[in-house]
Amino acid sequence: MTINNRTKGANGEKIAVNYLIQNGYKIVCTNYHYSKFAEIDIIALKNETLVFIEVKARSTLKYGHPLESINHAKLERLYMAIMDYMEIHSSMKYSKFQLDVISIIGFQNPKIEHIENVSLD
Repeated sequence: MTINNRTKGANGEKIAVNYLIQNGYKIVCTNYHYSKFAEIDIIALKNETLVFIEVKARSTLKYGHPLESINHAKLERLYMAIMDYMEIHSSMKYSKFQLDVISIIGFQNPKIEHIENVSLD
């Protein structure tokens, strides 16, 4: 039985949320929609930093590593969504924010890779 991409994405996000909680993050929200072209998968707080997290999950490496699907245009859309979130929630004062990416390979015994503070450069 094959799992569709939406289900894989939801499963990957659940794995990522559990991973983040186990590593001291407080989940603020999930699936923040900026537009039909940009969604922030997870927004979390760790120490004084608001962390925006993009999750990419694949069941195998058959079609490449999950991180290969994040290009410059995707990062630009994510940063636009971050700026939108920060503007809407400007009453909440965060000293720092960053964009992280979590890749997940496999769903039964997942291999998780967490890349912190990704930039557009």
